[in-house]
Amino acid sequence: MNALAATNRNFKLASRLLGLDSKLEKSLLIPFREIKVECTIPKDDGTLQSYVGFRVQHDNARGPMKGGIRYHPEVDPDEVNALAQLMTWKTAVANIPYGGAKGGIGCDPAELSISELERLTRVFTQKIHDLIGTHTDVPAPDMGTGPQTMAWILDEYSKFHGYSPAVVTGKPIDLGGSLGRDAATGRGVLFATEALLNEYGKSVSGQRFVIQGFGNVGSWAAQLISEKGGKVVAVSDITGAIKNSNGLDIPNLLEHSKGHRGVKGFHGGDPIDPNSILVEDCDVLVPAALGGVINRENANEIKAKFIVEAANHPTDPEADEILKKKGVVILPDIFANSGGVTVSYFEWVQNIQGFMWDEEKVNNELKTYMTKGFKDVKEMCKTHECDPRMGAFTLAVNRVARATVLRGWEA
Repeated sequence: MNALAATNRNFKLASRLLGLDSKLEKSLLIPFREIKVECTIPKDDGTLQSYVGFRVQHDNARGPMKGGIRYHPEVDPDEVNALAQLMTWKTAVANIPYGGAKGGIGCDPAELSISELERLTRVFTQKIHDLIGTHTDVPAPDMGTGPQTMAWILDEYSKFHGYSPAVVTGKPIDLGGSLGRDAATGRGVLFATEALLNEYGKSVSGQRFVIQGFGNVGSWAAQLISEKGGKVVAVSDITGAIKNSNGLDIPNLLEHSKGHRGVKGFHGGDPIDPNSILVEDCDVLVPAALGGVINRENANEIKAKFIVEAANHPTDPEADEILKKKGVVILPDIFANSGGVTVSYFEWVQNIQGFMWDEEKVNNELKTYMTKGFKDVKEMCKTHECDPRMGAFTLAVNRVARATVLRGWEA
């Protein structure tokens, strides 16, 4: 089942639990707006090249729409729709005043020079500048984009609308980016894990962790978990996987990974088959890479007692059912990896106020939001006698539905 089908399924199950009106249910599912634009730029060799840019704006009942812009050669409209919808639910679970959006450009950023990427970003911004904005739709980085991309969007948008630092988040610090943003998703994973383990009378210290994916989220989660006394026994990335039953030396592994562009060849652990990483013996499994990695083929072999979804949609619905029967507790992606968008919200708030926070305040506020979010999900689980995934979805759908009805959706 693809990401869109799984998201729609979870939404429909949640709306049934809540007893939503069928017309309201349909209204919440259909995107507010889908934008598709042609972006033609001169290449460095003087030839012209056209690319397709897009933006799906899913829902704005609770506030401006929010979501990443990705540069990737294979842009699947269904996946973008699913991710835009997922952002609506994620921001609602986190209880930040946003709706969901997603977008990007169908291109391979590795094949474009810096100047070509800048031209492409500026043309894209020119095409959509009247459809995004501080109180309309606030883009952020995603796959293939980063702080520099956001700086170009900010500059181009400001030519039309005056200096507007809050139009994008994930900016460089020098242009109003927030301290703590780089570690935010990984730190949110730590806070979510702490809240979950605390519920079962445990703490991070002494628990054995396996982390699949050692990019931004996975590496920060590993570092912060090990600082709290957690034992990270195995990690993997696209280069390979390594294991040490006594716990990997994460600071050394981070150094190795930076120097060698991956975990492969690290001497502080034994190499293992990357495909076996998910079924390694551990207490907490943290999938922090791609979607759909936990499926009916490997779900029965998973030994972890807890799964914290740091990636988007890592667990297929079939695997969900198998793991539920095994008694594995899954903390769903729409809550577990919401640290990034929460600190993006803090960046937006700081930009609007023109008053920047220190890193300690950012981290403390993030902990407050993640801890409160966990309590809210737990309450929904009790009310509807459901697992955390349905608890998070019912919480999100209920908040968006209530805002939609209060604003007068039938008028």
